Amino acid sequence: MERSDQTRINDKIRITPVRVVASDGAQLGVIPTEEALEKAREAGLDLVEVAPSERPPVCRIMDYGKFKYEKNKKANKSSGHQTKTKEIRLRPKTGKHDIDYKVRKAMTFLAARDKVQISVVFRGREIVHVDEGRRVMGKVIEVLVPEHGKLETSPSQQGRRIVCTVTPK
Repeated sequence: MERSDQTRINDKIRITPVRVVASDGAQLGVIPTEEALEKAREAGLDLVEVAPSERPPVCRIMDYGKFKYEKNKKANKSSGHQTKTKEIRLRPKTGKHDIDYKVRKAMTFLAARDKVQISVVFRGREIVHVDEGRRVMGKVIEVLVPEHGKLETSPSQQGRRIVCTVTPK
């Protein structure tokens, strides 16, 4: 049986004596390795070295296959969804249909548990019409916030852009 990790089990444990913990968690004390192996065989389990750097090393009587299975299961479960920040860019002159399309896209991002940063970008002389940009931002927030997400940061102007962030509910 090849193991990718360096955990020593059963006959691979060379050092003697070892501190032994039973399968139910009871301390069996410091005993010779052969005696510990014998106790593990009587229980129909493995002797697994859990703390090799200690003196004497700590070994536990357990089902090694089940232990590895649970460890892998826990490792796979913990690698869940990483929240990303997606950006929706708009302009003050963006048409109604285009805004609707971008809002639907933002809804899919929120449904996938991602944050959405909404930006209204001003180019050239558009900066004179900041109120138009705020109106566009208001429309988007009005559709997204009540049922799809909540406002994390309210709209604020940062140079030539108005930015706000919506998080999933």
